[in-house]
Amino acid sequence: MNLLYARAGFWGQVFAGVAVFCALLWVAKSAASAPNTAQAACSPAKLQAQIVGIAQATHGPVGVAALVVEGGAAVALHGEQHFPMQSVYKLPIGMAVLHQVDLGTLRLDQPVQIRPSDLVPPSRGSPIRDKYPHGTVMTVSALLEAMMNVSDGTASDVLLTLAGGPGRVTAYVRGLGVRGVVIATSERAMAQSEQVQYQNWATPDAMAALLCALQQERGLSASSRRRLLGLMSGSTTGPHQIKGLLPPGTVVAHKTGSSGTVRGLTRATNDAGLVTLPDGRHLAIVVFVSDTKADMTTQEAVIAKTARAAWDCRAVLETGKPRR
Repeated sequence: MNLLYARAGFWGQVFAGVAVFCALLWVAKSAASAPNTAQAACSPAKLQAQIVGIAQATHGPVGVAALVVEGGAAVALHGEQHFPMQSVYKLPIGMAVLHQVDLGTLRLDQPVQIRPSDLVPPSRGSPIRDKYPHGTVMTVSALLEAMMNVSDGTASDVLLTLAGGPGRVTAYVRGLGVRGVVIATSERAMAQSEQVQYQNWATPDAMAALLCALQQERGLSASSRRRLLGLMSGSTTGPHQIKGLLPPGTVVAHKTGSSGTVRGLTRATNDAGLVTLPDGRHLAIVVFVSDTKADMTTQEAVIAKTARAAWDCRAVLETGKPRR
């Protein structure tokens, strides 16, 4: 009799263990599906309210636009306000240069003479200047890589000239139907005064529209689009911005822009890019942080948290198009 009870106790423990295992498995599966539940609880209004809360940390102007390109109602904060682009303006410059390559007026293997007078001042970032203080010769392809991967100011100014100058690049953007992006001056000019950077401006809505045009292969050939997105995906700048809180391995094709901090004031810390979603669609996300005395960690956290909020609530970004 005692043996029977002992065996019953043994099997009871086994069954209890199996029950616990199944319960834990169910919890794990529920946790795995949690993002879908979170997305279902989102709405455009809730996402915008979340972004407003995140932006308050800078105590200054923050502009945001986010949408799923393949579906895409824009959620925006100050979406129609003008913000200084800083190096984000290298995205339209890159697009305009590659458009010239598509037309045959430029070649990727075309050699370009870089003279000492072409080198940007020390206040602007330029590995080309640092490596070749007396000038050098580089191809259009190498200049594009330097501009998009490491945000080289010398490469940007040389390519801006090759593309026909600020007015020609702005006209190219207008030709895509994007009106709220203005390229007016160069890196060299921006080094002369803190105020000059405000001449190169964009609205968050318009920059999101430009990202959509790039993803949708408008204004560029398929090969030029792939080249530019590849360069943007390989960018080494801004690892704590749009990329900062996204799942490891997420593909982010982006362009950052920063003014640096002068006398405690940062006039621009920006990131704009295309995030590849798990289902293969693309999230266009633009965050412009402007005129703030918050430290850089805070500024970058605002960009990272905004991108993560849009990622978590991406299911609500399904209809309509961004304003331009």
